[in-house]
Amino acid sequence: MKYDLIVIGGGPAGMIAAAGAGENGAQVLLVEKNPRLGNKLLITGKGRCNITNKIENVRDLVSYFGSEGKFLYSAFSSFGVVEAVDFFEKRGLELKTERGGRVFPVSDKSSDVLDVLLRYLEESKVKIKTNTQVKKINKKEGEIINIELLSGETMEAEKYLIATGGKSYPGTGSSGDGYSWARDLGHKIVNPIPSLSPIILKEEFVKELEGLSLKNVEISLFKNKKKIDSRFGEALFTSDGMSGPIILDMSKKMKQEEDGVLILKIDFKPALDFQELEKRILGDFREMSNKMFKNSLDKLLPQKLIPIIIRLSGVDAEKKVNTITRGERRKVIHLIKEFELEYKELLGFNKAIITAGGVDLSEINPQTMQSKIIKNLFFAGEILNLDGPTGGFNLQVSWSTGFLVANNFKKYE
Repeated sequence: MKYDLIVIGGGPAGMIAAAGAGENGAQVLLVEKNPRLGNKLLITGKGRCNITNKIENVRDLVSYFGSEGKFLYSAFSSFGVVEAVDFFEKRGLELKTERGGRVFPVSDKSSDVLDVLLRYLEESKVKIKTNTQVKKINKKEGEIINIELLSGETMEAEKYLIATGGKSYPGTGSSGDGYSWARDLGHKIVNPIPSLSPIILKEEFVKELEGLSLKNVEISLFKNKKKIDSRFGEALFTSDGMSGPIILDMSKKMKQEEDGVLILKIDFKPALDFQELEKRILGDFREMSNKMFKNSLDKLLPQKLIPIIIRLSGVDAEKKVNTITRGERRKVIHLIKEFELEYKELLGFNKAIITAGGVDLSEINPQTMQSKIIKNLFFAGEILNLDGPTGGFNLQVSWSTGFLVANNFKKYE
C-alpha cells in the first residue's frame, strides 16, 4: 500500500501531524521505534505536562525563541496558544493556568494529554506501527521514494515527515537518528547541544545545599568577569550543582560560553539594595543582640544556607551579634547579594529537557514545514533548530509545526 503520508516519530509533533492529516482525509502511517507512543511527553513537566504558555500574542510568543523565532510566525498564527488550549479542551481535557502562564491539565497527569492524542489518532484512522525502527530513507531525483525498516521491509508514501525529536533524554528514544537522515538527504544540521539542562558546579559545599529551593532570587552569569546573562525567579540546588527554571533557561548560554571561566552570582534578596539590606540586618541584630551569630539569620535566609554563609564569611559562628564589626557585617551582606559559584559543566543530553540546534531553518518553508531540498519531505518539532525557555514554549512548537504539516492535506477533504 502507498500512503499519503508516513510520519517517522511518535512524539507530540508526530502525533498531532499524523492525526491532523488523517482528519483531513489522508491515509497516514505513523512509525515509532519504541513499544508505545509519547514516551518523552509522559515525563515533561515532571510528569504533569506543561502543554503551552498563556502568551496569546504571536509577536510576544515569537520573542521567546531568540533570533530563530521569526521562523515561527506562520506556525503560531495558524495554530497558536489559543488553538492549542481549545484543541485539548474540546477533547475533554480540563486545563489550568499556573504562575508564569504555564498551562497544565487539571489532573496534573501527562498521561491524560497522551490519551487525548491517542484518541485523536484513532478517530483519524491513522495506522500505527510501534517497535518499528527505520534503517534508511531512500531518495531518487530530489524525492524520497521509500523508507527501509530494520526488518528489511520497505514503506512508500507520497509525502514523509521526520519528527524524531532531538538528543535529549535518549532513554525515551531520542537518539538523534533524524539528524543523520536529514543530513543524508542534503540538509544542513546546526550542531545539537543540550538545552534546558541542570548544571554541575565546582564547589564541594553544594552537596550540603541539596534540595534547597530558592524563590524570587536573581542569578547573574559572568564570563571572564563580564555579565552576559541575568534571570529572576526560581532555582534549586542538587547534589552536585543546580537546576530549576532560572538555571535551565541559562544553560544553553553556559554551554555556548564555556570556553571561558563562568561564574554565577546569586542575589538572595534582589528586592533590597546593599544599603537596605544592611539596615535590615542591623535591625535584626539589635533585636537579638545577645544571640550568637549562627542563630541570628533565621529571619533572613533559608536554614540550609545559613551555615554556608557563616563559613564563607569567616565570622566566628559563636560570636555575639552585638560584637560583630561593620567589616564583618559587610562580608555577610556581600555573600547574600553576590553569592558566587563556579560553573563546571552541563549534565548533558541525559538530563537536558530539549536539544538546541537541529535542521537548519533556512532550508525549510516556514508556512508549510516542507523541505526546500526534498520536495516531499517535512519536518516538525524538536528536530528543528528551535528551542525556547521552560514553561510550555517548546511543546507549543510541536503542536504548531505539526499542525502546519497536517494542513498540507486539506485538499483531501
